[in-house]
Amino acid sequence: MDRHHDPPPTPPPHGDPAASVGDLADALVRDLLPGDEVVVPIAAGEPAELISALEDRSAQLHAVTVHQMHAMHDHPYLHGACADHLRHASWFLSDITRPAYAAGGCDLVPADFSEMPRRLLERKPALVLAAATLPDDDGWFSLGVSADYVAPLIGRVPFVLEASHRMPWTHGSNRIHRSDVRGWFMSDAPLPTKSRDAPLPADRLIGDHIADRIPDGTTIQIGSGSSPRAVARALRGHRDLGIHTELFSDELMELVICGAANGARKTTDRGCAITTFALGSERLYSWLDRNPAVRFRGVDEVNDPRRIAREAHFVAVNGAIQIDLFGQCASETIGPSYYTGSGGQADFARGAMFAHDGTGFTALHATTNEGRISRIVPTLDTGAVVTTTKNIVDQVVTEFGVAELRGRSVQERARRLIAIADPAHRDGLRRAASRLGIVPARRPSG
Repeated sequence: MDRHHDPPPTPPPHGDPAASVGDLADALVRDLLPGDEVVVPIAAGEPAELISALEDRSAQLHAVTVHQMHAMHDHPYLHGACADHLRHASWFLSDITRPAYAAGGCDLVPADFSEMPRRLLERKPALVLAAATLPDDDGWFSLGVSADYVAPLIGRVPFVLEASHRMPWTHGSNRIHRSDVRGWFMSDAPLPTKSRDAPLPADRLIGDHIADRIPDGTTIQIGSGSSPRAVARALRGHRDLGIHTELFSDELMELVICGAANGARKTTDRGCAITTFALGSERLYSWLDRNPAVRFRGVDEVNDPRRIAREAHFVAVNGAIQIDLFGQCASETIGPSYYTGSGGQADFARGAMFAHDGTGFTALHATTNEGRISRIVPTLDTGAVVTTTKNIVDQVVTEFGVAELRGRSVQERARRLIAIADPAHRDGLRRAASRLGIVPARRPSG
């Protein structure tokens, strides 16, 4: 029998940690076979002490791969320091893994966020290593700020936990009983936080443009990035908003606290915000602790376009790096160089498209490099990867306005996108559109 399907050993009695982190890591390196796959939650769900201890013992491993989205703790193995022993596979690059990937130190797996649990199960992972709360009196742990792609693996893959009183206890499908835990230890390490930069004037204008088009009672998804976060700030005067989002941030917490997002008109999960992971400040983590207003569910449910489409009047707000005059969005690469990953952008764009009266917004600054480079371009840069296709893109927003693209002709889409480009670049875009035959040149009358 494949040992990956054997039942995990009986865990220690409730209240007694299995061992120190060192003892637990020693047991793991004895158990992990050559070529084994290990899964770690996204961002603040990483058990950083356990990963470091495993890394210290990596010479005893052979070709073990750790799969994770958006690593926030820096480890030498991310940069290839452990060679053939321990290697990282990123499913979404962070500030740490971006240079590591560019230098060949780690791998990158492209995938929509919603399909990650399925793709990981196909690999038959040996273990999930995750951060968690301390167990309650009935032996239940909470995965806290994470459900993401690991909650769907509960009961299907053995878990090893780094348990901490710092992790908030959250509601949802991210609970795991000690009977499904191979081992655990107690940690006092702080959770990583994400700082919030002050919005730029362009962000505030984009936020106002989008907020003006979101009626009360709408259910929203807000992605990462300065412009989407500005949308959340601009919605504080709204009422009866609902939240169904992959990332729960400080901005969404503030919408709940101020009463703008009470979920009163949601089609499903009325009165509750639904998310798959949280990342933000210590204040956010404290507010989430045992808060029934927010429920964490697996990303295969939260990001499923069919599930999203069940919410009437759904609005998705995401960012892009570059968009061409056909409406193609490059949101993960700069030219051929990877910057992030696909994430859930296409999941929510598709879900909003199929929802009754749904809308998808793509937000971006009109220019970069101090205004010298337009982010609206005739065609995407050579090698740029399309994240959201032209047929799914709905409304594109810059600080100069909104371009409604869905259902419009190629020529009309180009004209509308040029109209929201920086004025200094519009003539050049018009000339390029004419030269490429996207918009026919005007013929002189008579």
